[in-house]
Amino acid sequence: MKPSLISKLQSLSERLEEVTALLGSPEAVADMEQYRKLNQEHAELTPVADAYRAYRAAESDWADAQEMSSDPEMRAFAAEEAARAQAQMAELSLALQKLLLPKDADDDKNIFIEIRAGTGGDEAALFAGDLLRMYARYAERKRWQVEIVSANESDLGGYKEVIVRLAGAGAYGRLKFESGGHRVQRVPVTESQGRIHTSACTVAVMPEADELSEIELNPNDLRIDTFRASGAGGQHINKTDSAVRITHLPTGMVVECQDGRSQHANKAQAMKVLAARLNDAQKREAQAKEAAERKSLIGSGDRSERIRTYNFPQGRVTDHRINLTLHKLDFVLDGDLDDITAALIAEHQAEQLAAMGD
Repeated sequence: MKPSLISKLQSLSERLEEVTALLGSPEAVADMEQYRKLNQEHAELTPVADAYRAYRAAESDWADAQEMSSDPEMRAFAAEEAARAQAQMAELSLALQKLLLPKDADDDKNIFIEIRAGTGGDEAALFAGDLLRMYARYAERKRWQVEIVSANESDLGGYKEVIVRLAGAGAYGRLKFESGGHRVQRVPVTESQGRIHTSACTVAVMPEADELSEIELNPNDLRIDTFRASGAGGQHINKTDSAVRITHLPTGMVVECQDGRSQHANKAQAMKVLAARLNDAQKREAQAKEAAERKSLIGSGDRSERIRTYNFPQGRVTDHRINLTLHKLDFVLDGDLDDITAALIAEHQAEQLAAMGD
C-alpha cells in the first residue's frame, strides 16, 4: 500500500478516537446538531478504521511468518501463513481504497424517475409502463416508498410520460445509472403478423433537492398556472382547478402535477420536481466538463444514449455500457435489478480506483 494512503488511514483512525472522545463528553448533547454530525462522522469512520486495523494485523502476521521461515522445521508452515496474510492484505487494501473513494453527496437522497415513451407509439407507452412497474417493484424489495407524482396515460394503458418518486435510504446511489435510453424488442399486442418491433423509452433519474434554496429558485422566474385535472381520479377530479403547471421561464422547463388531492399539494410536488430537474441539469453540465477530460466507463447518462436492451424473444437483458447480458428478463422486469445495479456500481468504482492511480 502507498505511504500516502497509509498516512491518510492513520490520520482517519486518530480522528475516530477524537470523535469517540467528543461523543462521550458531557458537553456533546448540549448542541444536538453538532451531536448528530459527530454521530454521522463516527459511523463513516468506523468501517475505515476497522478495516485498517485488520490490515495492520495481517501485516504483522506476514512479518511474523517471515521471521519463522528462517527455522527449517517451520519453513513450510511459515510459507502457508505468509501466503494467507498476503492474500488478506491484498483483499483489505482493495476494500480500504474503495472506502476512501470520494462519496457522491446525493447517493443517500430520495429520487424522481421520469420515464418518457419514445420511438414506437403505443408500444413504447406500454414499455414505459413496464419500466415503471420494474422500478416500483425494485423499490418495494428495498422497502422504499413509491409515489406517482404525475402521469400522462396512453390509450392502451401505458404511459406517454410518468414521474415517480422513490423515497428510501440510498435510492439515488442504487439507481443513478439508470438514466438513458432503454430499448425493447418484442412482438407488440397490436401486431397481427407476429413481427418483432423495436421501441424505446428515455429514463431520467434525479436526486430530490434537500431544499428549494439549493437551486436558488426566484419567484419572478416562475409562471404558475392552475387548471382542472383530467383522467381517472375519483370524485374530486374536474370539480376544482387543483392541477398545477409551473414554467421556469429562464430554461423553459415545464412541470405539471395533478395527482394530488389539492392545489397546494400539487404545487408543492411540482416545485420539488422542478428543483430536482434544475439540480440535475447543473450536475450534468459539471459532469460534461469532467467527461471531456475522462470518458466514464458507464456512459454519460445522456437521455439519448442507448444504455440497455430488453429482448423478449430471447428472454435476455443487455446493458451495453458494461457488456452485461442476463438471461432472466422476467425477473428483471419484476424488479430483480441487483445484479445490474451492483455491476454498474462496481464498474464505476473500478474507474475511480484507476483515476486514483493516475
